[in-house]
Amino acid sequence: MNRSGCGGSLLVGMAVTVMLCGGDVHAQETPTKPSIKASALYLVELKSGRVLLEKDATRRLPPASLTKIMTALIALESAPLQKVVKIDRRALVHPSSLKFQAGEEFLLRDLLTAMLVSSANDACEAVAWHVGGNADQFVVMMNARARTLGLKNTHFANACGFDAPGHYSTAADLAKLTEQALQQPIFAMMVRTIVRDIASVDGTRKVSLHSTNELLLDPDVNGVKTGYTSKAGRCLIASMFKDGHRLLLVGLNVTDRWEQVPRLLRHGQELLWAGSK
Repeated sequence: MNRSGCGGSLLVGMAVTVMLCGGDVHAQETPTKPSIKASALYLVELKSGRVLLEKDATRRLPPASLTKIMTALIALESAPLQKVVKIDRRALVHPSSLKFQAGEEFLLRDLLTAMLVSSANDACEAVAWHVGGNADQFVVMMNARARTLGLKNTHFANACGFDAPGHYSTAADLAKLTEQALQQPIFAMMVRTIVRDIASVDGTRKVSLHSTNELLLDPDVNGVKTGYTSKAGRCLIASMFKDGHRLLLVGLNVTDRWEQVPRLLRHGQELLWAGSK
């Protein structure tokens, strides 16, 4: 799908703002800090490490499917992408729109794409069972990796992000985790995918994947992951590359995330422009 042909650009929103104000956005020396309607939020420029916005960034909260970033990172570090994975029947315990079947075989690469693009829980569980040997052992691997990354306020209880006692993270920890994952080129490619088809190894089953991330309609946005549970609320990690800057935003329990997050990313850009003068 041609990303550049899609609407909703942050650049368009900025242009409208300039037109309404009758001036140059660069002339605004101190952009007004926007309100943050989220339980927690963290916005950082990755190259410099400059934190542009934060709210309760170290508060422990349920991360919903943002958890799948850790699952993907461990899988990428543990097994070759061309590995054939047979779907274990024990992995099919949670509903998923993709409806994988026990015994079907897919490449690990395609299951990772399914869980990152469409947030497929059965694909996620299949990856966990394949890499860890069982679900519990995979969670042990997740928490061990969290310790090596210095994620002091993160603990996992499952691979996919279901609400559970002892399953929590923070906006700041998730930003650090995502920055690490984005260093894997295949992960960076997967999380900016809008539409992709995958197929079982024998070719008898084809599955069409559609991203859950509406911000990818903006050509400047290149990821990363959405999440939702009744306890966690609407969650989102957004990555944007523009004018040489790499912005990463983590929001937990975000109100109107498709409207609010672009505004916060624009604010981050305005702060960077003001600071570069």
